[in-house]
Amino acid sequence: MKTIYLDCFAGIAGDMFIGALLNLVPDKKILVDGLKKLKLPEDEYELIIERAVKNSIAGINFDVKLKHDHDHENHTHEHDHTHNHEHGHDHTHRHLSDIEAMITASELPLRVKQESLKAFNLLASAEAQVHGTTPDKIHFHEVGAVDSIIDIVGSLILVDYLNWPRVISSPVNVGSGTVKCAHGVLPVPAPATEFLLHGLPVYSAGDPMERTTPTGALLVKILASGFGKIPSGKIVASGFGFGNRSTPDMPNALRALLIENEASSENFVQEKLALLECNIDDMNPQDYELAIEKLFNSGALDVWLENIHMKKYRPGIKFCCLAHPEDTKKLGALILENTTSQGVRIFEYDRLRLNWKLEKFSSSLGEIRIKSAYYDQENILRRTPEYEDLKALSKQHSKTIQEVRAIIAKEI
Repeated sequence: MKTIYLDCFAGIAGDMFIGALLNLVPDKKILVDGLKKLKLPEDEYELIIERAVKNSIAGINFDVKLKHDHDHENHTHEHDHTHNHEHGHDHTHRHLSDIEAMITASELPLRVKQESLKAFNLLASAEAQVHGTTPDKIHFHEVGAVDSIIDIVGSLILVDYLNWPRVISSPVNVGSGTVKCAHGVLPVPAPATEFLLHGLPVYSAGDPMERTTPTGALLVKILASGFGKIPSGKIVASGFGFGNRSTPDMPNALRALLIENEASSENFVQEKLALLECNIDDMNPQDYELAIEKLFNSGALDVWLENIHMKKYRPGIKFCCLAHPEDTKKLGALILENTTSQGVRIFEYDRLRLNWKLEKFSSSLGEIRIKSAYYDQENILRRTPEYEDLKALSKQHSKTIQEVRAIIAKEI
């Protein structure tokens, strides 16, 4: 299994994220060609991808130059803000419905579409919260502009190329001081950024400046399944992605590491996992569904219920959650918040599993993800279509899920 570790020691922004991930893929054409499927008018923008050095550290500088931006020949756009920071651009403003229509009509891979729509809806919710309105009434400012749409969708294109590895992040440096917006001078983190960072570990370090933007916070929110130190494994690729500002004490940079779990043999992967469990005898059975959903959305590897008998012969439930060790605190808190348990037991286990990878397959019904399990690096034991993709194709073609599964089974 592969993991992307985001080292947000100097914050995170959309351009920094793309620059960092470009170090993990073999060719920038993966991003360039992928963005063409979005069908944005190419006369509106130019992609800038170049090697650069900041504070004596080499990395990749990614930027979007707007071709109609006469006031900013050298696009000093630090990053992308939902609250219309003053950059001197004449941006095209779009509503959420405009962006949804653009993504839906694109030729992007299915999961990139799904995650992009999820990202913009979350962003609309953040903006609505800040401005005291509803998401459908939000008129996006700079995040509705070409450069910021590219930052969000382009990031997901690169994650998709890497086959959606697990993402772990360090705590996020948000910076300090104030930032000048169209709405006036506001404290850092700006309101939309602060809303998107709810529930995530943050801190402030370095000379005063805005170090984490709304788009950076958004990407961490939707992609990271855990926060903490660098997970164990073998680093196979790494690099820095730059923003357009730096301070003497630290570069405006994000570091990304691509890590592979070390296998105990050629055929298997051995890894450390944590089991969280508690006994419950007083919870409404209807409430388990939401608790389980929240755990999966927060990075749980598996969640299940076991029937048990408790003291005084009461029937009860053992609530079990399997997780990566770095996620135990976060998931344990979710269990305590969403069940009636007063405590959670945590055990450490070794797991031996097959190698597997998630691959995209173009079927006669459309693109679908297939999970392939390997006994070794060449011999495939089984191939299983992803259920959510089967369900989506079932709805799209008005077929039963059994019919879709049978068609895919014949083709893979």
